[in-house]
Amino acid sequence: MMVWIVGLPVIAAAFAGAHSLVRRRGRAALRALLVVDGALLAGALVVLLLVFTGHAAAAIPPESAQAAVSAPVSNGAALIGAAISVAGSSIGAAIAVAYTGAAALAAISERPELFGRAMVVVGLAEGIAIYGLVVAVILIGKA
Repeated sequence: MMVWIVGLPVIAAAFAGAHSLVRRRGRAALRALLVVDGALLAGALVVLLLVFTGHAAAAIPPESAQAAVSAPVSNGAALIGAAISVAGSSIGAAIAVAYTGAAALAAISERPELFGRAMVVVGLAEGIAIYGLVVAVILIGKA
């Protein structure tokens, strides 16, 4: 958490600097930023490749190998799935509520008696987030 607190202002400053550089220099700065982004992407792919091809068993000393085998294994895939379900359903619900809410307000402004029907439609759009939360609870329960 501390990394994010320190890193967010650095990211914001880098974004502001890149934005002002592109506004001043134009296409040349944009090309330079694309080259830097490509280099960062290549570096991240190399790190990812090293992580997935590394031999974790070779790093464990023989005397602690038995303790590592008997330690409980957490199910990280279920937790990642829970996070994806909550994030995806929340984003979907936000998009749905944005469109249905705008349409409901437009309909209510013309015919106020449609308030009940319009709020039902907006409530159904909000239900998408609840479904994602239910899936996340089920996945976390299995982890």
